[in-house]
Amino acid sequence: MTTGEDVTASTRSELARLMTEFFRAVSFQPGEVPPYQMLHDLFVRGGKLIRNSGEEPEITTVEEFIAPRQQMVDRGELSEFEEAESDEITEVFGNIAHRFSTYHKRGRSGDAEFAARGVISTQFVRTPGGWKMSSMAWDDERPGLSIPGPRPR
Repeated sequence: MTTGEDVTASTRSELARLMTEFFRAVSFQPGEVPPYQMLHDLFVRGGKLIRNSGEEPEITTVEEFIAPRQQMVDRGELSEFEEAESDEITEVFGNIAHRFSTYHKRGRSGDAEFAARGVISTQFVRTPGGWKMSSMAWDDERPGLSIPGPRPR
């Protein structure tokens, strides 16, 4: 018999695995081919990725998220990229969950290296096939917008 704590620990482990797989799907070293297609397995059909670092949110489906990145890689404009989670708070209630993550990323676009940090808000839903991401929204740190310090657990 499993307890609520066992289920929660198991769920938290699965959500952490999904986040790790997301970062693995978007990260690649020079000469590697990024495994962007893995993203389809992580999101529900119709899932959304939302970059909200500019004047207006960029709301995309998984395919719309992949296409321009793959084109940049194919043209040699983006030659390496790495993104990883730094910290997180995960909340689970029944068949829904939310993960608030800080992240850092770095890469090379053309001859220029870049690096940034930011925050991601990811929503998950339990499906008959297991947990999936339903949406992910992020914003990069910039002047006037700093990543919050340690958060109480």
